[in-house]
Amino acid sequence: MANFILINPYTMLGQLTPEEMEELLRSQMVGRIGCNDGNMTYVVPVSYLYDQGVLLCHSRDGLKIEMMRRNPNVCFEVDDIKSYDHWQSIICWGIYEELTEEEDIVYARQFFNDYMLEMKTEESAAPPHLQEERFRGAQPEYVPAIYYRIHLQKITGRFERPV
Repeated sequence: MANFILINPYTMLGQLTPEEMEELLRSQMVGRIGCNDGNMTYVVPVSYLYDQGVLLCHSRDGLKIEMMRRNPNVCFEVDDIKSYDHWQSIICWGIYEELTEEEDIVYARQFFNDYMLEMKTEESAAPPHLQEERFRGAQPEYVPAIYYRIHLQKITGRFERPV
């Protein structure tokens, strides 16, 4: 069975291969997480990193974290949209795990810091402590991040692209 069909003479629609889904997860930084606590469904964008079959995320304490603590079964969606007829999209189902061990939290924090610094391309995007001329007013109260993993259980993916 073919994994694509032609929907018009100029584009093809199909299913992503496991390798294409893995590449999409690695290449993006923002996805949408869906959680449900039995009373309400909540979908919200989050930054993430993909690491060996697991999504690594962070957040402040709030509705999303409270809901995932009550029901750890979540859905996660990631897109790469170049145009209305040239896109890829995946949906993942997984299990929420809040990181509580200090060594796991340190690893997650460092993984995010290293990746985000690598992504910065402008000198003005350097962290404030590396910019002498940058204004440093009163610092907001520090609120520790909650780091968590989504252990992926199932992934499906589709695409549409020009022929």
